[in-house]
Amino acid sequence: MFRRRRPLLRAAAVGGTAYVAGRHMANKQAEQQYTDEDQEARLSALEQQQAAGYGQPPPPGYGAPPPGYGQPPPPGYGAPPPGYGQPPPAEPEPAAGPSIADQLNQLVELHKQGALTDEEFATAKASVLGSG
Repeated sequence: MFRRRRPLLRAAAVGGTAYVAGRHMANKQAEQQYTDEDQEARLSALEQQQAAGYGQPPPPGYGAPPPGYGQPPPPGYGAPPPGYGQPPPAEPEPAAGPSIADQLNQLVELHKQGALTDEEFATAKASVLGSG
């Protein structure tokens, strides 16, 4: 008796699974058909609306130029900005550094304070006098 139940149980399981899969596919096809019909109905309604609009005169103001179109532009419109095409202003000259006398006085003060040795003072003095 156990041998008979197993093949029947297996057949019932396979049949049940096939039934569920078939129902799922049928439901899916029905849903797809419903959405297709809905889309077709919407398209036909839109086509009817568009067809009803053909042959009628356009609404007032349709195709007319916007206000101010064809009028001359206001004064100064499209003109280059002031100073356009002029050479750029001359750059200010760099500020003059301290004079040679001021530099030498500063070196003497540093030498007196002991910040510069005799050799450093002589080298700095030569560079100041040589650059001037």
